[in-house]
Amino acid sequence: MSTPRQQNDFPQADHARPAMLITIDTEGDDLWSNPQTITTRNAYYLPRFQSLCERYGFRPTWLTNWEMVECAVYREFALDVLARDTAEVGMHLHAWNSPPSTEFDHAHGACQPCLIEYPEADMRIKIARLTDRLEEVFNTKMISHRAGRWGFNETYAKLLIEHGYRVDCSVTPGLQWRFQYVDKQNDRGIDYRDFPSHAYWIDVDQISRPGNSSLLEVPMTIVPGQQNKLTEAMHTVCQPVPLFQRVANKVAPRHHWFRPFRGNRRSLAALAENGPQPNCDYLEMALHSSELMPGGSPSFPTQRSIEVLYERLEELFAFASNHYTGRTLAEYHAMQREPSASSGNCQFVSYVIGSSETAASDQSQKVTT
Repeated sequence: MSTPRQQNDFPQADHARPAMLITIDTEGDDLWSNPQTITTRNAYYLPRFQSLCERYGFRPTWLTNWEMVECAVYREFALDVLARDTAEVGMHLHAWNSPPSTEFDHAHGACQPCLIEYPEADMRIKIARLTDRLEEVFNTKMISHRAGRWGFNETYAKLLIEHGYRVDCSVTPGLQWRFQYVDKQNDRGIDYRDFPSHAYWIDVDQISRPGNSSLLEVPMTIVPGQQNKLTEAMHTVCQPVPLFQRVANKVAPRHHWFRPFRGNRRSLAALAENGPQPNCDYLEMALHSSELMPGGSPSFPTQRSIEVLYERLEELFAFASNHYTGRTLAEYHAMQREPSASSGNCQFVSYVIGSSETAASDQSQKVTT
């Protein structure tokens, strides 16, 4: 195989505006339903979204898992966008259905465990196998990554660095994920409540703080919702019943994601209009590839719901194209200075959306945590 080309060798875009990072977990159809057989029909629906991004100057990052790299339709699509330098392909690993199959898979795979639950040797070989396959198929060095089910820890970070990754975007600041862990003693889940909401070079011994490693963490754009004693009481009462919990989250969301859901048109627009959070120079959107197909997700079950999604995206992208610069994760990484010996913080500019000038007079303003 020839040497994989680098994905950050793109022309530099406008540095005077914050970045718009569009990330897609590129995976099988409706994995929320835990299907016995995983299909990849959503690959047929991806060109429409790519075309929308290109029309407004945005450059998505397709974070790809095993079943999609083995899908001929997706391979043709991804090879085309790479050839035209209009997108990036990265890695997204669902441990339970990513080879090789291990003893842990045989014992616990039906529970869809996160990779961080596996023995370290299993983690290493699964990362290596998927990375090698992606680079073989696309003849491109894998740079960017997101963990399946948002499950990330220090061991995972070290293994990504070992395999040449430069960017991770698994952190969901302010959130705690609780799964049915194989280890019943683990009731903490994956806790990102004290993590930064801006990009930072990871400390591989404590991934919640900046360090001096070569791995850049680019957390998801998630902002706290407005909460008071009444809304907190409502969430507490509703939490034991999933249906009631969904209603509570709709009425008074604890957090607002920069991610299209049914019913969050206003919050998406507000996030774009308000601009990046303090000490941050990007917005990061997340989608699943199967959410671009009718019936591929709980959020968009019909063709009509897909058309409504695209109406919202068109409106959002039209606004954002005037205030943000589209970048892949690899391009965003290429903009950052390597960490110094004393700090793992990135250097940021503060932006006011709608203004041609930055809010900070010092354009090398340092983030402090």
